[in-house]
Amino acid sequence: MNPAADIKRVVIKVGSSSLTSLHGEISRRKLERLVDEVAQLKDLGYEVLLVSSGAVAAGYRKLGCINRPTSLPEKQAAASIGQGLLMEAYSELLLSNGYVASQILITREDFSDENRYNNARNTANVLLERGIVPIVNENDTVTVNRLKFGDNDTLSAKVAGLVDADMLLIMSDIDGLYDADPRKNPDATLLKNVEAITPEIEAAAGDSGSAVGTGGMKSKIDAVKIAMASGIPAFLGKAGVPGILLQALEKQAVGTYFDSKDTSNNLNHKKQWIAFNSGPEGEVFLAENADISMLGKQRLLPSNINKVIGDFQEGSVVRILDYKGKRIGLGVVNYSSDQLREYDQSGPEYKMEVVKHDDLVCHLEASIPVGI
Repeated sequence: MNPAADIKRVVIKVGSSSLTSLHGEISRRKLERLVDEVAQLKDLGYEVLLVSSGAVAAGYRKLGCINRPTSLPEKQAAASIGQGLLMEAYSELLLSNGYVASQILITREDFSDENRYNNARNTANVLLERGIVPIVNENDTVTVNRLKFGDNDTLSAKVAGLVDADMLLIMSDIDGLYDADPRKNPDATLLKNVEAITPEIEAAAGDSGSAVGTGGMKSKIDAVKIAMASGIPAFLGKAGVPGILLQALEKQAVGTYFDSKDTSNNLNHKKQWIAFNSGPEGEVFLAENADISMLGKQRLLPSNINKVIGDFQEGSVVRILDYKGKRIGLGVVNYSSDQLREYDQSGPEYKMEVVKHDDLVCHLEASIPVGI
């Protein structure tokens, strides 16, 4: 029986540093311990999706590298070897516990296209509903830097929103968020509960990361922002602590719990896709006399637009900026760039708003990293 009645579907992110040995290779012992805890959650009735790093770490020695590679071609080659080895290990260990693993390799392009995004959601939902454990990773073999999610912290938060997770667990090599860097400040205090990501918290997060991973504390805070904006509580704790996954779901683990009490600005699926995945194709600047405080509450008409940058079609996502160039948000436009440039107030085809409220995400509506 599921002990946490309000939590059924869980996304767990595990970084490379939580799966590797001191030499940077995949640790079988750590992998077995993780899978045992995932199987425990499954036994209790939870649906579990795992976002797992470790493909490069699993493959670089087989590629003939003595040390973890630093060049992109070598990393991608190592990932092409390691991803299969990693999935083989996950599948074997989960099967020994009576569960089936599936592999989902995605790129940022899969999320930036709305149809592909919806297809990914449908596939993941079927797997979870059938009791399968999807194991998600970015397709590092074919992804170039400019099209990457950035790191698996960000990916896990976006996947949590994709599948309507009830909680996101980010397992790291540090036991939570501190008010200062504990490796530099012995008086740093662990923050046990966070209801909002303030500028002070972001400043305390810094940019620290491990030698074998790509994400530091800043990336975890960015991920938490996405999760909280999607209405998903999150937990940040130290991987490898015995029983920590179940303890986190029962609110008994040592770590930091992120849960906003204000749910009025939670983004639905459509707005999550616009805010975090869409990839803007142009920019529209508001006129100087446009009332920005009413953006999203009143109609944004072509007469409110001062300048258009880029070439885009009707239905594209664009950035919305004020007349000084300050970013306000993102929205799906009902006009092409050519139509907006050729705007004639007398034309009947210009009576429709530029962006409908349901297709608009702005900083005034939610304190989130819009367009991350």
